[in-house]
Amino acid sequence: MNSTPARSSGTLAELADFALGWCEDAMPGEAFARAGDVVVDCIASAICGAGDPGARAARLAATRGFGAGEDPIWFTHQTAPSAAALMANAAAASILDLDDGHRAAAGHPGAAIVPAVLAEAARLGAAPREAAAAIITGYEIAVRMAAARDFSRLDTMSSGRWTHFGVVAALARLRGLSPEILTQALAIAGIHGPNQSASGYSKVMGSHTKEGIPWSALNGVLALDLAESGYSGPVDLVDHPDYYDAGALIAGLGRETRILGTYFKPYSCCRWAHAPIDALLDLMRDHAFPPEAITRIEVATFARALGLANAPAPKTLQAAQYSLPFTIALAGLRGSEALMPMREASLADSAVIALAGRVTLRIDPDREAAFPREAGASIMVETRDGRFTACVTQPRGEPANPMTRHDLMDKLVTVNRGKSLDGLLAALGRYLEKAGDAGAPAGLITALADPALVVPLLAEAQPVS
Repeated sequence: MNSTPARSSGTLAELADFALGWCEDAMPGEAFARAGDVVVDCIASAICGAGDPGARAARLAATRGFGAGEDPIWFTHQTAPSAAALMANAAAASILDLDDGHRAAAGHPGAAIVPAVLAEAARLGAAPREAAAAIITGYEIAVRMAAARDFSRLDTMSSGRWTHFGVVAALARLRGLSPEILTQALAIAGIHGPNQSASGYSKVMGSHTKEGIPWSALNGVLALDLAESGYSGPVDLVDHPDYYDAGALIAGLGRETRILGTYFKPYSCCRWAHAPIDALLDLMRDHAFPPEAITRIEVATFARALGLANAPAPKTLQAAQYSLPFTIALAGLRGSEALMPMREASLADSAVIALAGRVTLRIDPDREAAFPREAGASIMVETRDGRFTACVTQPRGEPANPMTRHDLMDKLVTVNRGKSLDGLLAALGRYLEKAGDAGAPAGLITALADPALVVPLLAEAQPVS
């Protein structure tokens, strides 16, 4: 390994100093509780997504193109190099759009950061409290990097453009690396990260590439390994106002803990659909009209939501996740359970497709002004007996309308009904309850390697030896 790189100056260097110097005792107690919440949520989402063809393909690819390694690939008895295993595990966590998110970042940090930290903590023998501090740090850096961009100039909101920053910061903290190495790694990750521009202009929103989170996670591990080996990057990455607001990036460091702004998702679809879904279900409950009485639905929301493909008859689960008309109709006709998670059989539901065709979308200036601080929507439901309206600005799972640890444990069990979870729940309980147990992360990783957690829908191809 090469000698330590020269000391850098600038905003990335300041972030690196903070990330590695942030004392656990200075982190809020509620941040440690939230770090446990995001572990529960990530595992719930990953187990649920493990059977999706995209997640299966990622696991297979992890065993083929990266050589031998020792990091466990979840839901298998196989191992791979750390970057490859993380890519596969992040794919499972993000593939069904059940994973956590953050309003300030307008995207999803957990699916990349949590699997990375759990694997590293298990490998190093770090206790759950150390892992939690790394998760808190990873969220802090990732969300700050995402939020410091000018959203109006972005051609895509894809999370893969910034989740690698959180992976780099979290792993550097666990490894006890120097600020100089972390500064270089952040720069390398930023310039080598997935471009994702096509996710903003492509009309094919039904592919497994989605927001690029798995590849971003892989990029984060490789960037850190490169920096440790002496590789350098453009350390002035964020010191250019056309691309980042450097002042916003470092404002309030140590005072405004970003992980506390995490939201969680009760439905397996794009967060931008959650507010109108909640509004519709609230109206149906409050006014007791049956779904068969609905003749038309109008949704008023922010412009980015109208930029989704919004196909009324999507052909894949991934396309359905990015369709407000389809997910709203599915929830209205089949209940919220149909989105916990969304199943492939729903794609052929003719009644849902018909109602989705009667859902119209328009821009609401108030909702547009509030985005991305809020992802709200107003809804008008026309029935045979009259019209009903509602507005939801804080869909369920936002910090202002929270899902508790109990809710997240219920989510884990509900979205994975029919699977054998006893061993996993025992290992997860040990991790959450024994903050100083250095063996708990490894125990959790061992539990996650159980192939029985995947309910096979199709026979999984065997990796080539």
